[in-house]
Amino acid sequence: MKKLIARALVFAVALGVTSMMMAASMDGSWTGWVTDTHCGEKGAKAGHAECAAKCVKEGGKYALFNPADKTLWVLSNQTEAAKMAGKEVTVKGKADTEKKTIEVSSMMEAKK
Repeated sequence: MKKLIARALVFAVALGVTSMMMAASMDGSWTGWVTDTHCGEKGAKAGHAECAAKCVKEGGKYALFNPADKTLWVLSNQTEAAKMAGKEVTVKGKADTEKKTIEVSSMMEAKK
């Protein structure tokens, strides 16, 4: 009986750890504005590219602001994000929900 309880406990812990790891990252697609971590939602608009570049030069990071759920995600590919600053884009990749980052696999201007 003790072995059965011990096995059940080990299984429950393993299942819990696996669930937490899966919840921490997810593949997906997000549409929003390329802004910077300093300006965030305020910079989620056309014409923000120069301000975003200045904020990134001063230590910020390029990020995606998703107006649908008002979240800000730091983008892994800062070079490509710089080219898209001030534009509405669709990003595909893997999001880390704990760190609020997206490992970008592709980024293109959003279809209007």
